Amino acid sequence: MRSSHVTPDPDQIDVVFDDPRAVAHAGLLLPATLAQRLGIEQTTNQLLDLGDRPGAARPGRKLLTLIHAMVAGGDCIDHVELLRCGSTGAVPGHRVMAASTVGTWLRSFTFGHVRQLDKVTGQTLARAWVAGGGPGDGPLTVDVDSTICAIHGDHKQGACYGYTRKLGYHPLLAFRAATGECFMPGCARDRPTPPAGLAGSSTSSSPGCAAPARSAS
Repeated sequence: MRSSHVTPDPDQIDVVFDDPRAVAHAGLLLPATLAQRLGIEQTTNQLLDLGDRPGAARPGRKLLTLIHAMVAGGDCIDHVELLRCGSTGAVPGHRVMAASTVGTWLRSFTFGHVRQLDKVTGQTLARAWVAGGGPGDGPLTVDVDSTICAIHGDHKQGACYGYTRKLGYHPLLAFRAATGECFMPGCARDRPTPPAGLAGSSTSSSPGCAAPARSAS
């Protein structure tokens, strides 16, 4: 009997069906291979530090468990169990964490830990950019949106009042205009201003830059 702790390399897995109607989340193989190439698990382990909070160990596995569960169609923490059904756990290339473990980990987060994840995202996107995920030598048009997510309760970390005078989170999202790809998500800590205020921002061709730009070449 093979141990459930074995995490085979996605490159060593062949996708085979013995029934034309069988579905085993084999489509996870492509994003799992990409995640491995970009080093998401290792980067998360290096940059996300929960200290002595519950669930602090191996954050990379927990993050990838969430990511792959969402790719498989999950929309809540309990749906990470999708990855533990049958032989699906062999596809992601990492040990799939239980829903209770992932829940404990997420409940330990503070706003500062969310900003640590922002850094993980920046480094991951930079690697994807270098690997050929960028626009190449052509011009790049960036669409910057300030999003308002209203919340209820005065004790939610990171929430503030913006120009709408409503309490909430105010993530800044940068989209590649030609394709609609979101390549710079970030949660603003200070009071946000309307996107029109970015007209004078400096430009940069690097993903995850601190000063979003309308266009760059």
